[in-house]
Amino acid sequence: MYAFTYERPSATADAAKLVKTGGQALAGGQTLLASMKQRLMQPEQLVDLGKIAELKGIKKDGNNIVIGAMVRHQDVENNADVKKHIPALAALAAGIGDKQVRAMGTMGGSVANNDPAACYPSAVMALGATIHTNQRTIAADKFFQGMYATALEAGELITAISFPIPKRAAYAKFKQPASRFALVGVFVADTGNGVHVAVTGAGNGVFRHAGLEAALSKSFTPQAAEGVSIDASNLNGDLHASAAYRAHLIKVQTQRAVQQAIG
Repeated sequence: MYAFTYERPSATADAAKLVKTGGQALAGGQTLLASMKQRLMQPEQLVDLGKIAELKGIKKDGNNIVIGAMVRHQDVENNADVKKHIPALAALAAGIGDKQVRAMGTMGGSVANNDPAACYPSAVMALGATIHTNQRTIAADKFFQGMYATALEAGELITAISFPIPKRAAYAKFKQPASRFALVGVFVADTGNGVHVAVTGAGNGVFRHAGLEAALSKSFTPQAAEGVSIDASNLNGDLHASAAYRAHLIKVQTQRAVQQAIG
């Protein structure tokens, strides 16, 4: 490591001031600390959000499950309200990384980082969630802006995320064996106003697939997804999987998610 200053404010407003003047927000640290060790990031000031009580907690608010930005993956996995009302989200959290990652990683940190193979962004987008910050609210389809890019501005911190409770939903992930990130992950949500299908791991960030959504809105069955053509031209190809194979996985994981949702 190298020299840096460390701040641990107890209020969101204080943390936002520090971040706006150049401090680097630290949530769970699962990406940031590893990047610092590799000298990919060298912040001069760390702003630890772990002491801020208002960023924690999970509650049911009307037809929404509201999850604080600093809630750990393992708490999403084990929360009774999440398991009852959005079990797909609990199952998604249970499949992130390993036990150590789930004990430290946070929902807000993952969503703010917007890794193109992270799991949470697919749930946020498919469920039509709302991201609450210290300044405003942002709809899911306006928040994610490509690889590691979001609508967050300087000094803006995620405080909570509201997830509307769907009629049924499921998440299916084909894991990259070493990292356990999604080689391809598909979150399918029957919202009552149509079906949303969000894909992670396959492209330059999370995205919804209009063809799959149209087919599943007509017939929520694995067979309906089978008939949809998946264009591979804008998908990632690397040493782990070609773009064509990722296109194949999108269809397969969608079918598996639908089967889970109706099972």
